[in-house]
Amino acid sequence: MPIAKHLHLPKLERRPELDALRGLFLVWMTITHLPTRFSDFVNQPLGFVSSAEGFVFISALLIGRLYIRELVQNPRNARAKLWKRSLKIYSYHLVMLALAFTVLAEIAIHTHKAALNNLLNFYFAHPLVAIAGSVLLIYCPPLLDILPMYVTFLFFTPVVLSAAVRWGWRWILAASGLVWLLAQFGLRDIIHNAIVHVTHLPIPLQESGAFNLFAWQMIWTVGMWLGAKSAMEGVPLNKIPGWLAAVSAAVCVFFIGVRFGWFGPHLTPQSLGVKLDKWQIGPLRVINLAAFMVCAYWSRKYVLKLIHREPFITLGMASLRVFCAHIVFVFAGLTMLYGDFNSDGLDQLHGIPAIALLACTFASLIWLASLEVRNKRRQKQLRAAAVTPIRDSETKPELAKTGT
Repeated sequence: MPIAKHLHLPKLERRPELDALRGLFLVWMTITHLPTRFSDFVNQPLGFVSSAEGFVFISALLIGRLYIRELVQNPRNARAKLWKRSLKIYSYHLVMLALAFTVLAEIAIHTHKAALNNLLNFYFAHPLVAIAGSVLLIYCPPLLDILPMYVTFLFFTPVVLSAAVRWGWRWILAASGLVWLLAQFGLRDIIHNAIVHVTHLPIPLQESGAFNLFAWQMIWTVGMWLGAKSAMEGVPLNKIPGWLAAVSAAVCVFFIGVRFGWFGPHLTPQSLGVKLDKWQIGPLRVINLAAFMVCAYWSRKYVLKLIHREPFITLGMASLRVFCAHIVFVFAGLTMLYGDFNSDGLDQLHGIPAIALLACTFASLIWLASLEVRNKRRQKQLRAAAVTPIRDSETKPELAKTGT
């Protein structure tokens, strides 16, 4: 059903547990990305569910929750805020690219670290094409491909939310599902080839980032839908039946078994291939994600008790800066690698260097997030203080009329 434009809406309360969830996914993502032995323990331990899906989903949920109401009441202002936010994230992306193309590239050249050279091999081979392509969000080096996806989704969010207000979410969700389906049959390749033809930038598809945006948009859309639903109706989903939770739990256990090879050679990540692919969001992965979401929502009271605490809340409230900072520490970790390969052929730190890197990273991220949150609160107090004298001056004439 389309959303009524003149609907009276109660005040939207802040939900710190959502910030805590985003903070949890940032911690999970950081441990996964840091080149230490600890990344093996957090790399999809709950089946085919990763921190990236959770981070994108919660970010979209917060966007839908915060902006759907304003878009109903003041569409122009809401669109301006969303595009301004998209531009801000784009500026952070440019800063990260500048760091990678200068400092990181210089270190890679002088140290001959294979891990660093692999990140920037296309840039070293075609620097001008890489710079132009990265500015246009076509070339996305490894580890620097999440922000471009976020920028793209956020840029089109006002269009999606406006369509939802006008026509309702059923059509939006159906269109998103259709795009995901087309993504499984090569839509990304077609669009990429067209962009390369128009821009004359010979950037291979594998250099445009690991994420298939046409598949991942479904996670963003579903997140926005649930966020908008929670803002307009209070409860995003009705009570989940016990039988559905039980079936979802069984599905999750099955995929955990597949993940760790419990069921023999015919049911492994390798044998199922693209159906479980993270970057394509393959069909079996969609089933796993849906089952995991049902289980998480059914047990939300217990989950929130575990995560609704510091430092998750503070990290989630400063998610953009924390995300960018964690990439810097990943780069630092890659410069520390000393050629010790694990069974998968991946270079990793272990022992004291790994523990030191983790400790330094999280101490710095928590400190940075705390500074960001304190700064936001200070700015909010200053804005409130600036508004108070105006309100007082508006009431003084009324007081004078009553002789007070």
